Amino acid sequence: MKIVVLKFGGTSVGTIEKIKNVAEIISNYKKKKYEVIVISSAMSGVTNDLISKSKEISRNFSETEYDVLVSSGEQVACSLIAGRLIHKGLKSRSWLAWQIPITTVGSHKNSRINWINKNKIIKFLKGGGVPIITGFQGINTDERITTIGRGGSDASAIMLAKFFKAERCVIYTDVEGIYTTDPNILKKAKKIRSISYEEMLEMASLGSKVMQPESIQDARLNRVNIEVRSSFFKRPGTLITKKKNINTNRIITGISSTTNDSKVTFVGVKDKPGVAASIFRPLSKNFINVDMVVQNISANGKETDLTFTIKNDDLRKTKKIISENKNIKFRKLLFDKDLSKISIIGVGMVTTPGVTFRMFQTLANKKINILVISTSEIKISVLISKKNTKKALTALHKEFKLDK
Repeated sequence: MKIVVLKFGGTSVGTIEKIKNVAEIISNYKKKKYEVIVISSAMSGVTNDLISKSKEISRNFSETEYDVLVSSGEQVACSLIAGRLIHKGLKSRSWLAWQIPITTVGSHKNSRINWINKNKIIKFLKGGGVPIITGFQGINTDERITTIGRGGSDASAIMLAKFFKAERCVIYTDVEGIYTTDPNILKKAKKIRSISYEEMLEMASLGSKVMQPESIQDARLNRVNIEVRSSFFKRPGTLITKKKNINTNRIITGISSTTNDSKVTFVGVKDKPGVAASIFRPLSKNFINVDMVVQNISANGKETDLTFTIKNDDLRKTKKIISENKNIKFRKLLFDKDLSKISIIGVGMVTTPGVTFRMFQTLANKKINILVISTSEIKISVLISKKNTKKALTALHKEFKLDK
């Protein structure tokens, strides 16, 4: 059985006309003799509207009822898609996750799929049907509806592709694929034909908004090839796959950027075991994500300066947590907001010397000051002033020949 899993995002099903277009795409796969499994998100804006309603009802809205509420958006979209396919003469029906079932583990609002019963869907496929399955949701051992986080429909599609051993998993969205950098910022950004799981995971975690990092990790762990393409243009997209499937001599694959970072610096912290943990423990408990961390030991070895970055939205809460933390002593506390993190990503830098120098020299030539640096095997990130974001992207994009 030649199975393809198609996932349609909220912008792809945002209006009735767009849903009719989605039905055409599905019909074309059927004409090519594929057995098609469809996953749909809610129509664009619907989930946010449902979340707003929950907040109007209660500031502490029940998490179990939250999942019931926000999962209803996918139900509407799937019914409309199935209805359009039936109108076109195809056998189709919508499936809610609990009807299959798709079982999950973990907490409400952030569960993970751990098992999918294939029997009903296989039978429906063999009968010529096109199942339209609600993304973003499952059912737990208490038979309660669960959701798997924002962007969870991608994870639903990837896990369905795994369990059904699909030949392809295609993520349809409002962009034509993955770009070398954000095309909304830099018009010279180019579509990437293929990218490794590792590179895509870095780009997603560093600001690329096409897919959620958790979904990329699921695909990587389960070796599911993903094609990201537009539901509005009949052009090839970007293949996300394992490194050995990619034949390229490029050093850098893409450049990611964020523009909502803040920097926190502790000056003159006593250097002893457990200090860093005492700083980061209360931040972790308050769900504040700490990113770039740099520690400098003083010449006398008795004090250290500790710098880390957080999101701007967490700055006020972070200040309050630090002021209430009596377990740490320091001489001075510095805050700097409205910063940007620029990251170059590419598996090619592992075997290519001089990449770090080229990045730093390029920024220096443009008089851009680097505030913080962090690296991994396939990534170099720098923190700079937000006002220099586009200048930095333009210069680095040209330096590593990504605009060709």
